Amino acid sequence: MKRSQRRLPQQLKRILVVRTDRLGDVVLTLPVLSLLRRHFPQAHIGMLLRRYTGAIVPGNPHLDAVQWYDDDRGDIPFARMFRLMRKERYDAAVVVHPTFRLALLVFLSGIPLRVGSGYRFYSILFNRRVFEHRRGGGRHEVEYNVSLLGALGIPDPVSAAPLEFPIAISEAESEAAETKLRTLGVREGVKRIIIHPGSGGSGKDWPVEHFALLAERLCKNVDVQVLVTGSDSDRDRVQAVVGALGGEAVDLGGACTVRELAAVIRNADLFVSNSTGPLHIASVLGTPVLGFYSQIPGMSPRRWGPYCGRNVVLVPDRPADCTKCLKGESSPCECMASISVGQAYDSALGLIARHNPVLPKETPHA
Repeated sequence: MKRSQRRLPQQLKRILVVRTDRLGDVVLTLPVLSLLRRHFPQAHIGMLLRRYTGAIVPGNPHLDAVQWYDDDRGDIPFARMFRLMRKERYDAAVVVHPTFRLALLVFLSGIPLRVGSGYRFYSILFNRRVFEHRRGGGRHEVEYNVSLLGALGIPDPVSAAPLEFPIAISEAESEAAETKLRTLGVREGVKRIIIHPGSGGSGKDWPVEHFALLAERLCKNVDVQVLVTGSDSDRDRVQAVVGALGGEAVDLGGACTVRELAAVIRNADLFVSNSTGPLHIASVLGTPVLGFYSQIPGMSPRRWGPYCGRNVVLVPDRPADCTKCLKGESSPCECMASISVGQAYDSALGLIARHNPVLPKETPHA
């Protein structure tokens, strides 16, 4: 009898969770760690990550170790990665977002239980296969992720409550982030609204001009300060919003590490964004979120929306089979542009006011 058939899930001692794609995907995989810890309390739980996305996991109480998939030169070569993984002698691997390279690595590394999708040409490399299509967007990414754990004998992982998304930001990190904000001109004692106008190509974007008009209207009518965030690849979009406000917004584009950005987000009063990784950080940290999403099933809020906390999601009032959007022929996307600045403004005020009164800059005369 093969080793994988002899070993019962209750006997698992070393478990590897594999997620080597984007930052938001890693955030939405965090409940996998807490569920594994709940059902295998004595197990060593590791995670295979890229260094950029792995910056969000330090301090996670359910994670014992991180194994890096890349270094400063790019992905670690296959032969070296194979040796590193084999050395760890994992009992089980949960490949949350599979590729052929990852499936082959966990197979050749001699990991006895290998959980992954049953719908890829290389699925034969997994011996605990889960037959669930994600492309149709019928469930949330979090639910797809934790459902893989049923293959390890965890009963009803999707309905487990509560799902945990621990992101540990220390007081020292918060203080360091605040110090950086002060040097960049962020005022104290004023409500902060983060505008994150990019998405890194992970979804259809609300037009950058709409973000600028929303930020301008908020600054004009409410006592807030707008912080504009984004990666280096979002530089043009960040500058477009900052420039439109004529010095009333603070440019944080490319200025923060992942952990600094998380600290800044945690202390904000509202986070406004397309579908992107920092939106999920805001959601799980409890910062109110205003998100803009396509109605296309694979990009919809049903699949990728904020999963936790207080949020409002705005979706175009257009048919789901919009030909131009699906083919990428419309730039900016006409459907996304149909979400009005007025809708976004009203939603933003409502989110802030739920727990904190929003005061106008000037009291109108009777």
